[in-house]
Amino acid sequence: MNRPFNFRLPSLAQITPFNLGRRRFWQRGLFALLATFSVVVLHSCAQPSGPGSTTAAPPSAVRVDFAYYNPVSLVLKEKGWLEEDLAEDNVKVEWVQSQGSNKALELLNSRSIDFGSTAGAAALLGKANGNPIKSVYIYSKPEWTALVTRPDTGISNVEDLKGKKVAATKGTDPHIFLLRALDQVGLSEGDLEVVQLQHADGRTALERGDVDAWAGLDPHMAKTELEQGSKLFFRNPELNTYGFLNVREEFATTHPDYVERVLAAYEKARQWSLENPAELQTVLANAAGLDQKVAAKQLERTDLSNSVIGTVHKDTIIAAGDVLKKSGVVPADTDVNAVVDSLVDPQFIEKVAIR
Repeated sequence: MNRPFNFRLPSLAQITPFNLGRRRFWQRGLFALLATFSVVVLHSCAQPSGPGSTTAAPPSAVRVDFAYYNPVSLVLKEKGWLEEDLAEDNVKVEWVQSQGSNKALELLNSRSIDFGSTAGAAALLGKANGNPIKSVYIYSKPEWTALVTRPDTGISNVEDLKGKKVAATKGTDPHIFLLRALDQVGLSEGDLEVVQLQHADGRTALERGDVDAWAGLDPHMAKTELEQGSKLFFRNPELNTYGFLNVREEFATTHPDYVERVLAAYEKARQWSLENPAELQTVLANAAGLDQKVAAKQLERTDLSNSVIGTVHKDTIIAAGDVLKKSGVVPADTDVNAVVDSLVDPQFIEKVAIR
């Protein structure tokens, strides 16, 4: 019959010099074993997990968005340079279309993509609302938004929007552009009716006469301008907040080397775009289903000369953040500077740029 194992401490009478020496021997061995185990555990816990770490296994796929408002993404997708590089590690590239900054932010927040194209102010808005992203690259300095109307509305300035219906895609640069334009003349969103529509639908609503004006976005804006005679009645390139490429924070922490590789491929596509403007126009026209003249109009307003994100971009979105607070889009107690400092991360492109 099996008996339960009972362990009892020896009484003082049982502790002889021989037993005491034997017990000390086993204690020393046990302590040595525990010390070795502790060192191993502490060493494994101390392995780096942030940028610069190479301990993580490669991702099975890198998910990147493409957008008609980001021509460089269209070149990168067509040329397949990122696929060629990552194939060395058996890592796939998955492409997902973003219809606007708001959609890109939704895809990032839901972990459906790892890299997403937005406007700078939209990235700030997403970050302020808890979207865990880092802005790591500038894919363009565009004048991609303006306030647009039909020739027959009689609207010629921002003040004329009071009491009117205006289409806009909330959470995007065109919507923030509208808020900033209104603020400059002492108006707010409450002084008009904002009709929430995705960019393409906003253009259609304007052309049908369902709204009086539209906070436009290229290439849709260029299309209605050239094909329907729509008027860009308020323009200000300085209120356009750059094209930001964002990465999920978790991806950047786990796979910093892959962030650099994606940006290196982006740089190859950007340089090719600068060197081949006619071919870039064709890539954009074919991808977005545009007439060549419409594609040319969009690219005429798009500067691809700088990709290193930094102070000037932070200053631009801080200015936008002040209006977002004033308009109630983000809470009034939001520390915009702190949000921007947490959002903008130039370390990856700076490493790529000096290679």
